[in-house]
Amino acid sequence: MDTTGILDEALERLHSTGPERLGWLSNHAPMAVEALAAHGRAGAVHRWLDLYADKLEQLPAPVEPVTDANWRLAVGDMRRAADWIGYFGREIAERPWREVLVTWWPRLLPGLYGGATHPVIRVGHAVRTLLTTEDTAPRRAELAHALAYWAARHLPVTGLAPLPGGASAQAALDAVRPIAEQHGGFDDRLVRVTGVPGWAGTVTDPDEARLRLTELVRAATHRYATHGHGEPTMLVHAATAPNAVLRTLPALPRALWVPSLRAAWTASAAVTAMYGPATAVDWTPPGTFTAEEVFERALAHGDEHVIKLTDTALDVGDERALAAALRAVEMSVPLG
Repeated sequence: MDTTGILDEALERLHSTGPERLGWLSNHAPMAVEALAAHGRAGAVHRWLDLYADKLEQLPAPVEPVTDANWRLAVGDMRRAADWIGYFGREIAERPWREVLVTWWPRLLPGLYGGATHPVIRVGHAVRTLLTTEDTAPRRAELAHALAYWAARHLPVTGLAPLPGGASAQAALDAVRPIAEQHGGFDDRLVRVTGVPGWAGTVTDPDEARLRLTELVRAATHRYATHGHGEPTMLVHAATAPNAVLRTLPALPRALWVPSLRAAWTASAAVTAMYGPATAVDWTPPGTFTAEEVFERALAHGDEHVIKLTDTALDVGDERALAAALRAVEMSVPLG
């Protein structure tokens, strides 16, 4: 638990910045600093932010207030990002944050794919902080910003055919068919995904959904070590997106766990189809490292995706997961 106040300082510093830059690149800073604080590295937060500062843009200008009466017209409209931030800021100021989350989670879940899954990942980091540390105004404000980003980037996916696949999460990911034309941005590739294995489609029990989601996070993290070379940055999200959903489950009613699994599986499988390589590679870590040592390597490297994958790898906690984090360090461009 971070008791230094540094995380709150960092979040307040970041809440004057927008959720994206250049019109499409996500602001990863709130997620990365939360991960640093969660792993006892609060002292490195401001130094890391200074290195990341040139990737931040100012908060966009508001257009028209989002209200309970007109919100449906603003969903999926990134021009309304500031309007959504204002709306969720008011909601969380007036109601318990869990009530706001439970109201909006099923509304936003079908659009989990927007923003290359970064909005739901940001929500997962915000919820983890609120569940495991002190409930403070900057941390509630971070959840408001995260939900606002999700609402603004909301992008549903429908019509995916259920394809054959294995019984385990690993086998199901192995059965995902890579799209034939792996070029273009996330949204361009997403429309080329026509089906994914129906691994999560028959689950009806909430407890099984939680277990399957845990299994999926583990399998996707392990798989990065042998398949991350397909696209070292984007394939991180095959693990971090479902982990964000898993982190949020304790704040949600059990009735939402099954649809949460299905959305997380579809997102993970879609990312695998969009960026996964045709073949795996054998890779051996350069030695044996503790979880703390692996996180120190990720921090020294500095890339935001490396930090976030390592954060997920530490949640999984086994040697194969730590190997995946070290693989990300090896393949990714360092920050600064």
